[in-house]
Amino acid sequence: MSLTILGIESSCDDTSAAVIRDQEILANCIANQDVHQAYGGVVPELASRAHQQNIIPVVEHALQTAGVGRNEIDAVAFTRGPGLLGSLLVGTSFSKSFALAQGIPIVEVNHLQAHILAHFIKEPGQNHVEPQFPFLCLLISGGHTQLVVVKDFLNMEVIGQTIDDAAGEAFDKCAKVIGLGYPGGPVIDEKAKRGHSTAFAFNKPRIDGLDYSFSGLKTSFLYFVRDKMKEDEEFVVNNEDDLCASLQKTIIDILLDKLEKAAKSTGIKDVAIAGGVSANSGLRTALHKAAQKNDWRLFIPPFKYTTDNAGMIAITGYYKFRKGMFASQSIAPQARMRF
Repeated sequence: MSLTILGIESSCDDTSAAVIRDQEILANCIANQDVHQAYGGVVPELASRAHQQNIIPVVEHALQTAGVGRNEIDAVAFTRGPGLLGSLLVGTSFSKSFALAQGIPIVEVNHLQAHILAHFIKEPGQNHVEPQFPFLCLLISGGHTQLVVVKDFLNMEVIGQTIDDAAGEAFDKCAKVIGLGYPGGPVIDEKAKRGHSTAFAFNKPRIDGLDYSFSGLKTSFLYFVRDKMKEDEEFVVNNEDDLCASLQKTIIDILLDKLEKAAKSTGIKDVAIAGGVSANSGLRTALHKAAQKNDWRLFIPPFKYTTDNAGMIAITGYYKFRKGMFASQSIAPQARMRF
């Protein structure tokens, strides 16, 4: 039996709706919120208000793009968490109301699992190669940095994670230090292409096992820039590209060091990345080199499935629907949520 799933994503500042028929994506629509740029980060109250304004138009647009009527939807999959509680509440409430009106089930989705399962979204008319179980996934975003062994679609084990800041958070906070605005990660990536990655050296953490830490790097970067600015007020302006390139290389080195250790200790050769930071071009280049050196089969999602999107929510909902894993209408969102 063919299944058509409506996916709803509202965990942070992007309102997204997608339609998937089985594993094939029919529509994946996103409304961004530019209002947060002026504040240097996402303002939760403004985010939830924007979701309320955007969610109905985005869903209507997704249905029209997919050429699917409301009566053709078999279930609504929605992000239950983790994320901003106010934002999650908008998506959860809409999903419950839509499903109740149509007499169809709802499926709760863990946002982090969904990032990983984005690898299984199929594009119409395109060949699709996907990782084989078990595979190792480096999940990197603004709020999370984790090493995950993916044993099956709904069976995942975290074997390493950050003990403080996430990689995306390090990018954004260091970008703010040198006045690059928010979100800083994409700006650093672009400027790094013009800089020398060995121009400056920053501290790398010494953490046992497979866990990560980025707070020390953030502090090292802050003090380095502060001291240099005392010597030369124009230091940042004159060295912006080199600062970005050196910072980016340091973060990538930290990420890949643990990833290689995890691959070696597990013996897994299918390696994937997921999450917003997986869009970083420097990281993608470094991963290709690491894959060649270690004989990995590397899987990198298309750019449109790296950031928060409802396509990944819908595909996760599809697999949960097949298992009969439905949610109750009494379900509530959770700001903190583990696998």
